[in-house]
Amino acid sequence: MASVGLRVRKKQQTWGAISDAALRLFGERGFDAVSITEVAEAANVSRRTLFAYFPTKEDLIVQRFADHEDEASRVVRQRPANVDALTALRDHFLDGVSRHDPFTGCNDLPQVLVLYRLLLGTHSLASRMLDFLASGERALTQALVEQDGTDYATARLVAAQVIAVQRTLAEANYRSIAEGRPADEIEPEALAAAALGFDLLRDGAARVLHPSRPVLGRQ
Repeated sequence: MASVGLRVRKKQQTWGAISDAALRLFGERGFDAVSITEVAEAANVSRRTLFAYFPTKEDLIVQRFADHEDEASRVVRQRPANVDALTALRDHFLDGVSRHDPFTGCNDLPQVLVLYRLLLGTHSLASRMLDFLASGERALTQALVEQDGTDYATARLVAAQVIAVQRTLAEANYRSIAEGRPADEIEPEALAAAALGFDLLRDGAARVLHPSRPVLGRQ
């Protein structure tokens, strides 16, 4: 059992060394100017080892958000029985803003700022992130169908709107920080914007997900 734990730790260390080396080199010289070979050499691993952890060059950056790919679907599946899906998603995102989770865009750590700049300023990374978000959207759709009994067409549209709201909020937060404002300063605005975004989403989605519930402002 101890050997299994050691192997897992070594894999995590190797993953981290490769990812950190890539982020440093990409941040210094730009994504397109750095080769896979240079990243492997900086991490002291072979190209073969690098590709075992990161199948594509874009994955060197995008996989830093790997835990978030199906996060929305996990929130829906793991929520308390008395909490509806949209409330769970809203509360989870607001909590992420308060924790300065990088995925919410409300984070001003230097390495995170490099990550944001690469994602928004590199065409191939931006394209890869769209695939990443689409995967999360499909997972959320399936969770709504299975957990709430929502028909597929409705679940797909609701999931698309949730992911779009999260992406829009995160990008707005990052751009504020990129202008030189610290995360602590923008946090109240980010929380208010997130609450508004999900409330607007509920206003429409509630009509089909919870037809018996009054819509906001229409008691």
